[in-house]
Amino acid sequence: MRATVWHGKRDVRVDEVPDPRIEEDTDAVIRVTSSGLCGSDLHLYEVLAPFMTPGDILGHEPIGIVEEVGSAVPDLEPGDRVVVPFQIACGTCWMCRSGLPTQCETTQVTEHGMGARLFGYTKLYGAVPGAQAEYLRVPQAQFGPVKVPHGPADDRFLYLSDVLPTAWQAVRYADVPAGGTLVVLGLGPIGAMSCRVARHLGAELVIGVDRVPERLERAKLDGTVALDLDAFDSADDLIAAVGELTGGRGPDAVIDAVGTEAHGSPAAKAAQTAAGLLPREWGAKLTRTAGVDRLGALELAIRLVRRGGTVSISGVYGGAADPLPMLTMFDKQLQLRMGQANVRRWTDEILPLLTDDDPLGVDSFATHHVPLDRAPDAYAMFQKKEDGAIKVVFQP
Repeated sequence: MRATVWHGKRDVRVDEVPDPRIEEDTDAVIRVTSSGLCGSDLHLYEVLAPFMTPGDILGHEPIGIVEEVGSAVPDLEPGDRVVVPFQIACGTCWMCRSGLPTQCETTQVTEHGMGARLFGYTKLYGAVPGAQAEYLRVPQAQFGPVKVPHGPADDRFLYLSDVLPTAWQAVRYADVPAGGTLVVLGLGPIGAMSCRVARHLGAELVIGVDRVPERLERAKLDGTVALDLDAFDSADDLIAAVGELTGGRGPDAVIDAVGTEAHGSPAAKAAQTAAGLLPREWGAKLTRTAGVDRLGALELAIRLVRRGGTVSISGVYGGAADPLPMLTMFDKQLQLRMGQANVRRWTDEILPLLTDDDPLGVDSFATHHVPLDRAPDAYAMFQKKEDGAIKVVFQP
């Protein structure tokens, strides 16, 4: 089969690889009909290269048709249409029953001290072959896949794999009171969807911050107050503008939907670049012990949020030695909530919204649908934010 394969930093290719097969009685194999390109994939393309191995298959946002099922998968059969969450979880351990499938005790990558295995990600999360491919082996298929109806186009349900539950969790973790105010930093796929979810869940004022014109314009059309980061001379000016919009107090919550590749952190960027130039094993060891993130977005979130407010982090971070403004965080009595989205915790809340009325705008959410063969060009386009690329969907 064809699959998007990692070969090195900024080097992905579409290769012929062996077809997946049933290996455990809890497996299923699906024929992928669509698969998303996620902002997290760009971290593998760039910053997290030391944790990758040439030959790794990328992607973690699939929808498709079941081809085969193992003997311990009672609720699926060939022909079913399913969305597959990006994390692999058993559904029965204490963590899963507590609503934390990203910490699944059955699939935790204990050799690296990490949580549940993820599709198409680094060796820290099991290096499980990913979904930007024609077929996908799905472990723990007795729990993970979400059956969806045949008929509507893939985009109606595709985002249940990651974008929708990640945005939903970001907003739930933000805990914006009814009629409250929220700032979303970064208007990529997760940030843009977080704005839509927040309004749906009752936020009165949603402010989005970005520097990409197409993202800002789309946010405005969605009803978000969009602020161009580059229009302000300093962070102080942006904070003052948000203060004016929020009655001088600041927003009740801020979502950091940017993560480790934030602009405005030149020293950390240089450190990440240096680690990426080392041999992979050396770079991985350095990152695990002394790695730093570009913290521009997180530091801005901490400064923006009102006293007693909440910072919800959905952007991926991976540093081990990040300097944080603890005095400010303690003095402002901030709450921080973060982590990979617990997909199956939220899908029952989200599914009723995927109707013909389409209140979250999923049918038109993707800006680009491209054949899988164009994956290398799509990665480069998305990484450089060219051609208005906000959400890319591959179709094998």
